[in-house]
Amino acid sequence: MIDINLYKIKKNYGFDNLFNEISLDIKHGEHVALIGDNGSGKTTLLNIIAGIEKIDSGVISIRNNTKIGYLKQIPDDNDLLVQEIIYRNFEEIYRLKDKMTMLEKNLTDKNINKYLSLQQSFIDKKGYEIEADISKALQLFKVDNSYLQRYFKDLSGGEKMIISLASIYLNKPDILLLDEPTNHLDIKVLDWLENFLNNYNGTIVMVSHDRYFLDKVAHKIFLIENHNIDIYHGNYTYYVEEHAKRKEIYMQEYLNQEKKIDKMQQSIKQLRYFGTLGDNEAFFKRANSMQKRLDKMDKLDKPKEKKNIPLIFQINNRTGKEVLKIKKYNVVINDNLLIKDINLDLFYQERLCIMGSNGCGKSTLIKDILSNKEEIVIGSNVLIGYIPQEISFENELITVMEEARKYYVGDEAHLRSSLNKFLFTKDNIYKRLDKLSGGERIRLKLFCLMQSNCNLLIFDEPTNHIDIDTREILEQALLDYLGTLIFVSHDRYFINKLATKIAYINNKQLNIYHGNYDECKEI
Repeated sequence: MIDINLYKIKKNYGFDNLFNEISLDIKHGEHVALIGDNGSGKTTLLNIIAGIEKIDSGVISIRNNTKIGYLKQIPDDNDLLVQEIIYRNFEEIYRLKDKMTMLEKNLTDKNINKYLSLQQSFIDKKGYEIEADISKALQLFKVDNSYLQRYFKDLSGGEKMIISLASIYLNKPDILLLDEPTNHLDIKVLDWLENFLNNYNGTIVMVSHDRYFLDKVAHKIFLIENHNIDIYHGNYTYYVEEHAKRKEIYMQEYLNQEKKIDKMQQSIKQLRYFGTLGDNEAFFKRANSMQKRLDKMDKLDKPKEKKNIPLIFQINNRTGKEVLKIKKYNVVINDNLLIKDINLDLFYQERLCIMGSNGCGKSTLIKDILSNKEEIVIGSNVLIGYIPQEISFENELITVMEEARKYYVGDEAHLRSSLNKFLFTKDNIYKRLDKLSGGERIRLKLFCLMQSNCNLLIFDEPTNHIDIDTREILEQALLDYLGTLIFVSHDRYFINKLATKIAYINNKQLNIYHGNYDECKEI
């Protein structure tokens, strides 16, 4: 049974062709992930399926009587109470209940039939089951009743996602559209969400940069690339392996075709030369016939080069063996004890990941390490480079070029060339810092940090706002890095690649484990 069918869909923005006659089927119960570069059209495709955006041509078919629930990347319910968001699916039913209550106060022979009609509508819409359904949903999504009177805008990013998903769930959708559902979630909530989605009986179409999440939840991958869609029947790890094989085969086909085209062009040129030399029309006819075959040939596009940012963290001088020592230290903010009696030793070339639930004190601990507290001893010859979770610049009104100039040693031509390799091309180098996207901000910050040759790097959620390709580039750069690394992250794929030690914060205790996420998870 097919829930979603797209046939030869075209979508244009001005002169820019986003989708070029794409076709796909999504069967009931499938868990499909949309992946691709930023700007490739992932969110647009979700909006098309949801009916929010129109197509320029083609046909989109959604199975009859199918409900769609859409979890947007940026919720737009800030002015509502949580209670209003949870109950809004039942406004019509509650209006029926109010009318029934009014009639019950003065029930007569004249209005009994009207009351019975309202009551039947209330029963048909399962009005008597609403409170039980809401109670069950709040329990399932671990939403305490104390949340109901809070404004949505006052919730954390993770709390907003949970409330939005609970509201969608109560509407009992057949199809779930999820745009970056793992943003802002800590590890425990991520585990819960994966379990919830794996037990969901409907169809799921999701956009995510969380590769661990895609491995756990996705059954099929749709890669949006070059205005088309390639389909992979498996999870993210399967996609990576299969995509590499397909690229290799396609590259060989492209090279073989290029050789064939080159030979045909040489033959055409030679035939025309012979025709001119001997004044022989037969040679020209053969050349024209071959040219027609060449013109009609279905030529393959040149394979797209994978984005490659030259991210290299070098060090001038190495540190001593002991890079950081913390002894019986308490993390406190506004007289609130977050972590007590921390004991931590960090040694040269270790890669430490600090993990824990949102609000447990991870970022505060990082800031305390940077602020020269007495109980926190930084080792000899340590030069620290730091990228915070929320990236800001001293002067947001200057340009990319002006900010980079503060750190770069070299002439302007070389600086322009270097920024170009970090995807700041042409006029983008004159873009004001306050106009940069999240991804552009971290790319610029990484570029500036790269110039400092620090031997201890401290990153707080470095994979926020960057796509999968850039995450992989950052991973490789940090694997090649000869210094020591401390990082906070909820990206389990990233943690598995990099971490040699885990500091896990739970119940105000910091526990140390040796290994990466999967290794520590087994403990």
